[in-house]
Amino acid sequence: MEDKTLQQDDQQFVEFIVDADIYRTTVNKKYSRRKPYEPLNPKMITAFMPGTIQDVYVKPGQEVKSDTILCILEAMKMKNKLFPPFKGIVKTINVEPGQLVPKNFVIIELE
Repeated sequence: MEDKTLQQDDQQFVEFIVDADIYRTTVNKKYSRRKPYEPLNPKMITAFMPGTIQDVYVKPGQEVKSDTILCILEAMKMKNKLFPPFKGIVKTINVEPGQLVPKNFVIIELE
């Protein structure tokens, strides 16, 4: 999918191509002011919802595999085990047991 922005009179248009078909649409202010998409950094283990850190099972410098439990995040009466997405080494731990964390808070950073 390819797109380009056009300005005509007082309106802003976006023209994009899907499967060799050209589409043209108007763009509202909310769309034009939105933040660009940032892919998640797999080295940052973040809280996917607000909650409380129940236990931390790793230490900085420790080598972890994808089946190693890093910590438990309790949210909405559920205990969620957080696992690393790949084999790596724990760089930093930014939480302690009992700490409340907001959504998207970086809990553990991997190398």
